[in-house]
Amino acid sequence: MGPVLAGVLQLLALIAALALAYVPLGNYMARAYSSGKHLRVEKWVCKGIGADPDTEMTWSAYLRGVLAFSAVGVLFLYLLMRLQGVLPGSLGFSSVSPAQSFNTAVSFVTNTNWQSYYGEQTMGHVVQTAGLAVQNFVSAAVGMAVAVALVRGFARSRTGELGNFWSDLVRGTVRILLPGAAIAAVVLVACGVIQNFSGIHEVGQFLGGSQQWNGGAVASQEAIKEIGTNGGGYFNANSAHPFENPTPFTNLFEIFLILVIPFALTRTFGVMVGSVRQGYAILATMFTIWLGFVALMMWTEFAHHGPALQAAGGAYEGKEVRFGVGASSIFAVSTTLTSTGAVDSFHSSFTGLGGGITMLGMMLGEIAPGGVGSGLYGMLIMAVIAVFIAGLMVGRTPEYLGKKIGTREIKIAACYILITPALVLVFTAVSMALPTPPHSMLNSGAHGFSEVLYAFTSASNNNGSAFAGLNANTDWFNTMTGLAMLLGRFLPMVFVLALAGSLAEQQPVPVTAGTLRTEKPLFTGLLVGAILIITGLTYFPALALGPLAEGLA
Repeated sequence: MGPVLAGVLQLLALIAALALAYVPLGNYMARAYSSGKHLRVEKWVCKGIGADPDTEMTWSAYLRGVLAFSAVGVLFLYLLMRLQGVLPGSLGFSSVSPAQSFNTAVSFVTNTNWQSYYGEQTMGHVVQTAGLAVQNFVSAAVGMAVAVALVRGFARSRTGELGNFWSDLVRGTVRILLPGAAIAAVVLVACGVIQNFSGIHEVGQFLGGSQQWNGGAVASQEAIKEIGTNGGGYFNANSAHPFENPTPFTNLFEIFLILVIPFALTRTFGVMVGSVRQGYAILATMFTIWLGFVALMMWTEFAHHGPALQAAGGAYEGKEVRFGVGASSIFAVSTTLTSTGAVDSFHSSFTGLGGGITMLGMMLGEIAPGGVGSGLYGMLIMAVIAVFIAGLMVGRTPEYLGKKIGTREIKIAACYILITPALVLVFTAVSMALPTPPHSMLNSGAHGFSEVLYAFTSASNNNGSAFAGLNANTDWFNTMTGLAMLLGRFLPMVFVLALAGSLAEQQPVPVTAGTLRTEKPLFTGLLVGAILIITGLTYFPALALGPLAEGLA
């Protein structure tokens, strides 16, 4: 079997698995967030934190809950890393430096999981399990809660209430993420991923010196790392490490975990707004972009010019031979079109155009299908923009799901789509203009610029993957990427919840002959076009200086 055919067959198997899980998982999540009953453990948790799960919240109260919970998470994780040197189970590792503690705490609380450190040489068992793994669950649950609040904004009318943040947070964790991660961890352990609390031990000789490895609760963290679209690996090599991802089957299974909740949330959306066809329209938009990016990535990596690459059957540099070019391409696209950040290959070693595709996937806003929660609310914001554009074309007040998109709504949506590009471009420009930050670049020219552009694109979009080659463990990059992650996570949430509150207050508009049918393929095409055009106009100059210049050289 040729490598191209193997890649295509893996892609078809992945699509089939996602299709089988779509309806049951989407319906289950809709029931989880709509149920009026609380599980006993949910009542215990809410009582323990002093929250009343039945109290409805306005968008501002919901936002205060998000920000307060996340601030406590950053502080706790920061202190845990600063005190690591005196904690049991630290494997002898010292406390983490202030700048790196700040960067890592922000990274995991914002669901970014950017890592400027070697996991197996920096973090002990306590920080990995009690700190990082816990944030993998709750940061994902926060994103899902905000998405559900926006869906309620479309579904409800003449009320400013969007549900209860604490209830949504606990339900997302207890009913969805914990069971899903438990099942996934069992599968991964059965397939060879390690799960232990082993200390550091010597496994042999390497280039004349001793080679030391440590174990850890890898399977359990790997499961939530993928299913929660987190991405932070136990080891520096991330999902290219055989302890995290030992076989081609686990590789495909991990891609499935990355995509299954973001895609299924479109079904949840359709059920909660009372029209599954609306959910299918959003799904079709996400799937079209994802499949197109996978096809482009495979083409650039398999058909790249050069005798060495053609003789090898593709661009194999920086890719695991266990997985090959096809599976690595699917993984790279899936991880950058979601907010996952996990990698099973080095994106810096992809072809010039291939590296550009990974960057463009993040620049779209990671909405195809995006992170758990963040992908859905990002796509719904773009849907609001698309119906506004359609309204301008025909001279009619735009409507979406029976809600008028007026001046207030479009201003909020416009602020949402401007925040992240501003962060990416400003931080990149400042880093390239100052004398010290460029010293962190391994390469010069277009590829070196791509390293910096990728870093801030990844941080601002809360992705977390790295282009490799850039030494990000400096005070400048630790601090600046930390700020980019904070602003890139919570400023968009402000506008999402403000939009949800504005929509929930409206009286539904009846459907007429002039209403834009947003469940039709025509709207899907309009939405895809709007996403690509807006992203292209925003980022083309920066891409032209980096990956396009390198790919066309």
